[in-house]
Amino acid sequence: MSLLEVKNLRKSFRISDSLGRTTGQLVAVDDLSFSLEKGEILGLVGESGCGKSTTGKLIMQLLKADSGQVFFAGKELSGLSSRQLRSHRKQVQMIFQDPFSSLNPRMTVGAILSEPFVVHKLAPAAQIRNRVIQLMEKVGLSAEHEQRYPHEFSGGQRQRIGIARALAVEPQLIIADEPVSALDLSVQAQIINLLKKLQQDHNLSYLFIAHDLAVIEHVSDRIAVMYLGRIVELTSAEELYRNPRHPYTEALMNAVPTPDPSHPRPVALKGEIPSPITPPSGCHFHPRCPYADDHCRRSAPNLVELGKDHQVACHHHQQVGKYLIREK
Repeated sequence: MSLLEVKNLRKSFRISDSLGRTTGQLVAVDDLSFSLEKGEILGLVGESGCGKSTTGKLIMQLLKADSGQVFFAGKELSGLSSRQLRSHRKQVQMIFQDPFSSLNPRMTVGAILSEPFVVHKLAPAAQIRNRVIQLMEKVGLSAEHEQRYPHEFSGGQRQRIGIARALAVEPQLIIADEPVSALDLSVQAQIINLLKKLQQDHNLSYLFIAHDLAVIEHVSDRIAVMYLGRIVELTSAEELYRNPRHPYTEALMNAVPTPDPSHPRPVALKGEIPSPITPPSGCHFHPRCPYADDHCRRSAPNLVELGKDHQVACHHHQQVGKYLIREK
């Protein structure tokens, strides 16, 4: 049994005018299905606005889905009461993209990290401070930081605090919502290495959300590529980089920068990202796809199995790779 299973998940948001009248719907997540195994890191990658963060919030039950189901350890989550959700959130925690806005600026780090122990009654009051210091040391901070406020830390240190807060309740799954995108490159590497070490030490599972394939490559066991609310390709990280079968994956790989000045320039995607309020007919990617034809404009492809653990939603998957620029 998978630790996490998402089935046909859909979420839309009402669009209204200045008078409050409904003028349309923005479909953020459209018939999404995937699973995540215990101890696995699943990367969810795509451009900004494709629905990645909304997916994470739906799994956390911070948002309610229009339809579909989320199962955690075999338990369906949509019907849980507030008390049951509190218990569920001990098992599933979230690391947010902006480490500063996710921390209370009026609380010291010690108070922030004490909260999970108090709310979930995980330790006697006399032991909480020792547990907090242990957490801080585990993520690379020291006891002297306990009485400081979030504004007194660097971005990387604040993200370490966010990671420590997520670890406090000893979860099984952590949803990391672009945890390094707001950090400098050197700090990104430190945080990624920390997350991988914690995953090994605590047998954690991650849903690692990012827009950068270069980051996802070094973290994930499997990768799901998302475009306008739909998963268009899902396979192992090794297979994705060796044999991408969707033109959007091909474009993302071409966009990864290389330090070699002699490396060929990437093939730029045509057109702008379509609006999720009025998505294109058929395959959502067809206005920007070099392989598209009339069939793509009329009919949306289903996610089909190409081989062992490789799924793709493309009518022309056999042709993909023609425009892929590979390193020498």
